[in-house]
This record gives sequence, structure tokens and C-alpha cells, in this order.
Amino acid sequence: MIDIILASAVEFTRFEELGLSPNALDLGFFQLKWYSLAYLAGIIIGYWYLSKLIREPGAPLAQRHVDDMIFWATMGIILGGRLGYVFFYNPSILENPVDIFKVWQGGMSLHGGTLGVVLAIWWISRKEKLSFLRVCDYVACVIPFGLLFGRMANFVNGELWGRATDVPWAIVFPMGGEVARHPSQLYEAGLEGLLYFIILSLLFWKTDARYQPGKLVGTGLLVYGFSRFIVEYFREPDQQLTWLVEQTGFSMGQFLTMPMILLGAWLVFTAKKRQVGTKQATGEESVA
Repeated sequence: MIDIILASAVEFTRFEELGLSPNALDLGFFQLKWYSLAYLAGIIIGYWYLSKLIREPGAPLAQRHVDDMIFWATMGIILGGRLGYVFFYNPSILENPVDIFKVWQGGMSLHGGTLGVVLAIWWISRKEKLSFLRVCDYVACVIPFGLLFGRMANFVNGELWGRATDVPWAIVFPMGGEVARHPSQLYEAGLEGLLYFIILSLLFWKTDARYQPGKLVGTGLLVYGFSRFIVEYFREPDQQLTWLVEQTGFSMGQFLTMPMILLGAWLVFTAKKRQVGTKQATGEESVA
């Protein structure tokens, strides 16, 4: 199969033909990466949307909490994302600990970044005596912005490409050899970004999910977990972890999503028992 795909790679779109560059701005002495802009856009738009959500009845936190949280969440994304990549995907970096700080060389883990954000939410919630689970529900609604822009940046960078294939929309990536591959970055952008946003938006704006602590964040974990688990079958495993796929049939990404799916399912199925009303959240008359 791979020989056929390799032989016919000339029939597929080559990444270079798309005219994409990892640099959004290149002045020679200064380069602004799309990947950096993706992180920045995800944080800024996420902050704006979270500020919009908390203006609705029943919000578990105020604007001052959001303003305080944005800094710690950003730190959680960067530090957690980098450390997650080192420990989950490339522990050989620990042989030269200085390389941990070389984030410009690439290597960030969504799972690690998620843990970093959770710790930031826990810290703010504990300090301000807020409901940790309800704050997680609101933050979960803004996560898809970062996922969408991040996966699109992966595509523009020509990295994290998919497995060899002969589907009509396959692309020959420069760093992937003369092999047509799935543009799995776009699959993830669609599922982890757009689909995630649509589902949680409908739950937040059209149902009483925000009054059932854990339902929104649980749904987010399920959508992301199943999306990532499925896309991993189309995504090329990290070279240093191909042994894991060969021995178990599952990638590291799939193993890391399993506890997310289980936790998400538990949160969703038990959310009704934790239901609160507007009175408990804001001091107004309960609607529950």
C-alpha cells in the first residue's frame, strides 16, 4: 500500500503549492510565527468570550476573577504544555534539562496544557472561595478557540501530519517524505475546535447545563476525548513512540484521552445530582 502511495505522490497536492509559511511576519531580524499568534488569539478571544458568558444569570465568578485567571491560565498553558510534551512524548529531553526551556524548537502537549489550566483554575477557585467545578464549566466553553487556532497553526507549519493515504485530499508534506498523507491537523481543527464549540455553545445558551456543575466540562472532555481518539488513527505517531503503537495498537495520544473520556462520562451522568439554581449562584430567586 505504502509503495503505491509513494509512487503516486506526484498526483496529490504538495504542501509548497499552498503558499503557506510558518511566519506571519518576517523582517529578517524579527520573525512572528503563526503558532505564536494562534496561542495569543486563543487566549484573547477566550478571555472575551468568557467575559461574555459570565454576564449571563447564574455565573459562578465575576469579571475580576476572570481578569486574575487569565494570567495564571496562560502560565498553565505554556508550562503545562511544555512539561507535558517532555514527560509524555519525549522524555529524552531530560538528558539535557536546559532543552526543556527551548520552546521555540517545538513540542507542546495539549494534555499537559490542560492540566496546567486545571491547576490555575483550582488555585483561583481556592483563593477566591469559588466553586471549582462550576468555574471549570465556564472555562470549558472557551477552550475550543485555542484548539482551533492551534491545529490550524500546526497545518500552516506543515507539522504533525497524518498517516500515508490515497484519499483525494491527501497532501505531500515537506518533512513527511515523498508520501501523500492525511491533513490530520485540519481534522482535529474541525472536531476539537468547531464541533466542540458548537456543542458546548448549544448546551450553554439553549439548555440549563450551566446550572448542573460538571455537565459542560464533562461534555467538553467527551467531545475532545473521542475526537482525539478517532483522529489518532489518521495521525502519524511520534517517531520516538512508534513502538507503543506497534506493541499495543494505541498511540500515546489515545492512552492520554482514555481517562479524559471516563472522567467526562462520570461528570455528565452525575451532573443532575449537583444541580443548583440562580439563587445559589447569584442570590436571586432560584429557577431550578
